[in-house]
Amino acid sequence: MKVDATKTVREMALNIPGATRIFEQLGIDYCCGGNKPLEQACGEVNLQIQQVLDWLESAAAAERQPRNRPPGLECEGRQKEPLADLVAHIANTHHKYVKAEITRLQPLFQKVCRAHSGKHPELLELQSAFHALAQELTTHMMKEEMVLFPYIVRMEEAVIAGEPILPAPFVTVSNPVAIMIHEHDSAGNLLRAMRQVSNGYQLPEDACMSYGALYSALAEFERDLHQHVHLENNILFPRAIQMEREKQWQP
Repeated sequence: MKVDATKTVREMALNIPGATRIFEQLGIDYCCGGNKPLEQACGEVNLQIQQVLDWLESAAAAERQPRNRPPGLECEGRQKEPLADLVAHIANTHHKYVKAEITRLQPLFQKVCRAHSGKHPELLELQSAFHALAQELTTHMMKEEMVLFPYIVRMEEAVIAGEPILPAPFVTVSNPVAIMIHEHDSAGNLLRAMRQVSNGYQLPEDACMSYGALYSALAEFERDLHQHVHLENNILFPRAIQMEREKQWQP
C-alpha cells in the first residue's frame, strides 16, 4: 500500500490500518494535533518523513494479514458503525478506564511521593499535573455523558426513524463539540507536560516497584487517552456534526 504523503496525520489515522499504533510509538500526535501535515508532525519529533512513510506502509501490509494482527489500539472500522454504538464504546471502555485509573493512581502517587520526592522532586510536579488532569477529565466526561452523548444518540434515533430532530438546548451540536475539543487540547497539554517532567517515564536507578508501577500506569493512561480523544475528535464529533447538518437541509 502506497501512503499519500500529502495527507494529514488525522486522515492517515482514520484510513491507514495500524497508523495509530505507529503514531503512538513514534510520539506523533494524531488526536488533538491531527490536522497537521505528516511532514510537519514528523519535524516536530525529529523524524524523517520517508522513514515514517515506510513504517506506515509496512504496518498497513501487516494489518491485512489476520494472523499477524497485533493487539492494542483499535479504531479501524468505527467510521461507519452506528453513533450509538460508538458512544457506548467510548463510555464503557475509555470513560470507565479513566475513572478507574484516577481512583487507583491517586493513592499510588501519594505512596511514591512520600518515599521518593526527597531525591526526585519532579514527582511532586508530576502529581500536581495528574491531579489537574484528573479534575479536568472528571468534569469533561460528566458533561459528555449527561448532555452531549445523549443528544447524539437521540439525534441518530430521530434520523433513523425519519422524525424531526428535537431542538437542542445548545442550538447546534457544533457548540458543545467545540468546547469538548478545547478541553481535549487542554488535556493534551497536561499529558505533554507530564511526559516532559518524567523524562518520558524513564525510571531512575533507585526506583522501587511502586515507582515502576506508577510510571507504567501513567504511560498506559496516556496511550488510552490518545485513542479516546482520537475516537471523539476525528470520528464521533465530525459524524455527529455532519448528520445534524444533513438532516437540517432535508426538505
